[in-house]
Amino acid sequence: MGAYNFFGTVNTLFIFISLFGVLSQVNMIWLRKQYVSSGGATELLSINQFTVSYLAYFSFFIYGYSIEPFNHYIVWPRLIATLLVGTILYEIWLDRKTKSSFYVLLVALLFLCFGIIGLFWGETIADEGRYVSTTLILTISLLMAQGYYHQIKLIVQSGSTGAIDLKMSQFIFMMDISTIAFALTMGLKMGWPLMVLAITSGITKVVIMYLFRWVQFSPQALTRRKEYNNEPS
Repeated sequence: MGAYNFFGTVNTLFIFISLFGVLSQVNMIWLRKQYVSSGGATELLSINQFTVSYLAYFSFFIYGYSIEPFNHYIVWPRLIATLLVGTILYEIWLDRKTKSSFYVLLVALLFLCFGIIGLFWGETIADEGRYVSTTLILTISLLMAQGYYHQIKLIVQSGSTGAIDLKMSQFIFMMDISTIAFALTMGLKMGWPLMVLAITSGITKVVIMYLFRWVQFSPQALTRRKEYNNEPS
């Protein structure tokens, strides 16, 4: 087995592992729905961050079927991931019923429809799809940095991780590392967009994982948590 197939298989494995992280986040939302009031099941979940995550998986999905040869290692796992993160966006809308969450969900569904259509059109839009997906990946890399900054800011300000699930960040971080390795085997000419997004994602996951420890041991986090929950000092 060559390096390309080896790291492609490893990356696919870690993508599926990361899906368990996304499933864990979905499960946490469903569990919280059983004992918290409306608006609490998705507490502190940044719709900004999950929208960017959705678009990141979606852009990889398009990129995978736009390049030659058709990259099965990229396409199918990312399609599943797109659907799972879309489920989180649906749960956020269901929990909050805000205009912003509705419009985000609507746009996500429209993107998914166009992406599926592009998949079946195949080579007729390969060049256009590669151009669009590369542009989308670079744009999303910037949006991801901004989106996770917003999520990080919510944690720091509240001193709490709320409904955020640690396993999701851990599993996605492992996927990011394997994606970087896989992109290197594709060659920089073809794999550099994947590397840019994976490196950006990996850095943000490291910060999120650190903050889970910070909220447990930092006196400042405890003070902010009490203020956020309006508890007496």
